Amino acid sequence: MRKALLALVATVMAIVAASSSFATRSEDAPIVLAAASLQESMNAAADAWEAKGHRRPRISFAGSSALARQVEAGAPADLFVSADEAWMDELESKNLLRSGTRSSFLRNTLVLIAPTDSKTILAVRPGMPLAEELGSGRLAIADPGGVPAGIYAKQSLTNLGLWDSVRGKLAPAENVRAALALVSRGAAPLGVVYGTDAQADPAVKVAGVFPQTSHDPISYPVALLDSSRNPDAEHFRQFLISSEGKAIFRRFGFGTQ
Repeated sequence: MRKALLALVATVMAIVAASSSFATRSEDAPIVLAAASLQESMNAAADAWEAKGHRRPRISFAGSSALARQVEAGAPADLFVSADEAWMDELESKNLLRSGTRSSFLRNTLVLIAPTDSKTILAVRPGMPLAEELGSGRLAIADPGGVPAGIYAKQSLTNLGLWDSVRGKLAPAENVRAALALVSRGAAPLGVVYGTDAQADPAVKVAGVFPQTSHDPISYPVALLDSSRNPDAEHFRQFLISSEGKAIFRRFGFGTQ
């Protein structure tokens, strides 16, 4: 009986020790808040980092606006990667970034997408018959009230003189991947997303490319959050902006800077 009891105690202690070890590994992993458009590429970067013997970062993807608000609300995180400079400016203005760690390292393009079986191909320019192509359907875009992809889309459509003709035909989504999904699943005939999003989904095709001069440069900055206490987070940030890290993102269609 005594031996059985000792064996049971030893087993319980081993389980507790293993659980504690697992929890420590999880807690030691840097927490990264990343723009939704980075899903495949950031996961690939995290895999490459883990292959070097580091803890694999825990990554939360959402619209940059939602992530920035989480940081402002005190959410535990170590790195923030935004799809525009404005939301990073917002956090910097509130002293929520670690001084000297902000770096803009990626670029993207803005495209018009349609389902792969669609015959729609448009030259994106002033006078483009976008509203006519939509017919009774809606244009899927990320929320232009705060999400970077939606802001870029509104800028471009406004500068091309098309915004007023389509503003009543929008299907706003919480982030750019949600807008992509609307077109991919056939819920919207056309959408505006990043070039890398179109590349990531075989169910859509590029129906047109927006001139880069029609919107602000699509720039992705990364920064260490001032609240971070994880020493590996800064090392991962440095990896992301290194030539090796940037090469990973280029594989997924991003430009680098």
